[in-house]
Amino acid sequence: MRALSMKTFSLCAVLALIFNACQQGPVRYTQNSPEIDIVKKVISNYDTKNYDTSMFADTSKTYYNTKDNPLSSSEAIAYHKEADSEYTSRGFGDNHQEYEMVVTDEGETWVNCWLTWKGSLAANGKEFEVPVHLTFQFVDGKIVREHGYWDPTEIILELQKIEAEAKMMDEEQTE
Repeated sequence: MRALSMKTFSLCAVLALIFNACQQGPVRYTQNSPEIDIVKKVISNYDTKNYDTSMFADTSKTYYNTKDNPLSSSEAIAYHKEADSEYTSRGFGDNHQEYEMVVTDEGETWVNCWLTWKGSLAANGKEFEVPVHLTFQFVDGKIVREHGYWDPTEIILELQKIEAEAKMMDEEQTE
């Protein structure tokens, strides 16, 4: 009887260890979260030119293609509004959007997204598609940092070409 009791105890102890090992800790990676929903709202607001900063902390910092010289949320809006004048249309398409939320080893909550931006230049109607990576850090449900990375080279070269052509036409008219 005692051997059976010891076997039962050992079996229960092993099962308890296995059960405990299978228990999930806090979620460290997901593709569905309130933070992701907030980022999707930020993207939707950009697409509709609804520049709402309520999702951002008052002290948030935004970095576009840089690690230095962050923008405040109001400066980021001014940046977008100024850029809007260059396009007849612009925004992120619904296709090929990927979102993930991660909690780092340090306990920081970040939402990453990979998107395709599309725009048509106002000056000549030329269309562009640009892959974009955005990442947002959250604290207490608010965005405290945003980093955006994309390659604007093709657009910049086209704008320089348009500017050079306009300058050449101005010079020809003054001769």
